[in-house]
Amino acid sequence: MKNLFSNFRGDLFGGITAGIVALPLALAFGVSSGLGPSAGLYGAIFISFFAALFGGTNTQISGPTAPMTAVSMVVIAGIVAINDGSIEKALPAILIVFLLAGLMQIGLGLLGIGKYIRYIPYPVVSGFMTAIGVIILVTQILPSIGYYPKEDDEFVSQYKPMAEEIILENILKEEAGEGILVLEDFEETIKRSEGITQDDINKEASTLAKTEASGVFGTIKVLPRALQNINWLELILALSTIAIIYGFKRITTAIPSALVALIVVSGVAYGFGLNYRPIEEIPSGFPVPYLEIFTGFKLSSVTPYIFTALTLALLGAIDSLLTSVVADNMTKTKHQPNKELVGQGIGNSVAAIFGGIPGAGATIRTVVNINAGGKTKLSGMVAGVLLLIILLGLGPVASQIPAAVLAGILVTVGIGVMDYKGLKAIPSLPKDVSVGPIKLSSEVIIMLVVLVLSSVWNLVYAVGVGLVIASLMFMKKMGDLTAERSDVKTLEHEKGWADEANFPKHLKEKVFIKHIKGPLFFGSTSEFQVLADQIPRSASTVIIRMDRMQYMDQSGLYTLEDVLIDLLNSNIEVLLVDVLDQPRYMMERVDLIPDLIPKERIFNTFDECIKYLDKKNNFKKVEASA
Repeated sequence: MKNLFSNFRGDLFGGITAGIVALPLALAFGVSSGLGPSAGLYGAIFISFFAALFGGTNTQISGPTAPMTAVSMVVIAGIVAINDGSIEKALPAILIVFLLAGLMQIGLGLLGIGKYIRYIPYPVVSGFMTAIGVIILVTQILPSIGYYPKEDDEFVSQYKPMAEEIILENILKEEAGEGILVLEDFEETIKRSEGITQDDINKEASTLAKTEASGVFGTIKVLPRALQNINWLELILALSTIAIIYGFKRITTAIPSALVALIVVSGVAYGFGLNYRPIEEIPSGFPVPYLEIFTGFKLSSVTPYIFTALTLALLGAIDSLLTSVVADNMTKTKHQPNKELVGQGIGNSVAAIFGGIPGAGATIRTVVNINAGGKTKLSGMVAGVLLLIILLGLGPVASQIPAAVLAGILVTVGIGVMDYKGLKAIPSLPKDVSVGPIKLSSEVIIMLVVLVLSSVWNLVYAVGVGLVIASLMFMKKMGDLTAERSDVKTLEHEKGWADEANFPKHLKEKVFIKHIKGPLFFGSTSEFQVLADQIPRSASTVIIRMDRMQYMDQSGLYTLEDVLIDLLNSNIEVLLVDVLDQPRYMMERVDLIPDLIPKERIFNTFDECIKYLDKKNNFKKVEASA
């Protein structure tokens, strides 16, 4: 506790500044997620406080972020769609997924996975971040121009026939669940179908219209219609917000421009009594736990989203630890990655129980905190408490914020979150993959695949596909590199390594040397087999030099075993030189040593191997003369 208050003044100012920066973003991310502004605010409050308290990065400020919100949107939309378009029905399942993501993060931290997060390839992260920007940017077009598909009667009417079919389908499913056979009790079906009102049809059609117009594809699909129904007041409010955010930064960065835009545009709209669309009402009072998360929980409704929860957990881990690295560079400290994951997991778990959306370490808010004097965990806790005070004291006021203002803020977030560094590097990256007559960079291919799939298909699956492609390309590169650097030769006509220069001349024609330069793993086994097949069966001895083979996996182990058996069956003696620790351990575990290669045929240096061969050859000469 003494360390916690060692920088009280700096942490107080840092936390207050970071909390002020977080306010408009929390509201905007909540609206964007589909759960409303209060969900964004609850997430910011609890994640900021508990991630700071239990985390491993003293200066980190956490809360809802663009990547986490984008994935949350997918979760929310999917669960709402299978719950008759009702947020109320879907909320327990949505929050349990968020809770699972938090618990998984705690598990990742306890298992020590934090130190491995850095191995996720940059092209995957780059493509994902740019896709996040595209998704946010495109999906905010409709609210920025004041067009809401579910409120467009003409558009909604197109879905009324489909709505009737779905309602009848649901009736039949209910009857099947109750054990009612339609053929035996058709009157019951008719009776229930007669109870369908026009309001029921309109409500279902409205849900279908909203679903149809969601996401990047949905937005693009309804955009021509939306442009014919622009609400000019909403558009002006959104554009004014964007202009202030970018313009105020040119004046000063001491005050968050997003907050200035929020206060100025909202104040003008409210003060002049403009007929704008406000955000959803933010509940007043202290947040209370959403106990229905447990009482209304159904395993069947959550099972399809287990992988999504894991993706949220991993994404939050990556997002947070990248921010931790930024904080380390600024403060010249070193964060504890696994402890940070535990803290983030606790924050997300608590936020889910109170109905908040998930989040992660936020780079901009962390930088603001450090620049304002924050140095300890107290700063993040202060940021959370400040947001709670704003919720309790200014909830009704915040409910009057125009929806178009938050849409404008999100447009700037979408533009800012894209990875311009990765995009600018595309022309200069080496073209190492041939696609027909065209040569492309493997990194560019990975980035574009993740970008396109994330934008138009599914964020979760896109990352998985990107990781698989990146892994396959990496394995191919390592295999090619190992094959290129490894060789097999006699020393009769070719020059070997430096210590092979004095190899006895009378042995050069019968002794072959196999050099292995690099790991022997499943990506390089086929090339190794090809090189081994080049050894003529007339050879008397094969020396396998393993000085530069640091690693061998199970595939490499069994391939080496096959090669050794083949050579020994051809009455070729095999000698090993400088077997490193990991490969030797693998070979001893399956008894390649000593069953196939006795320990007396394994040498620490090439000179020792030469002495063995010379001695053996001289012995044979003596035997022949005798």
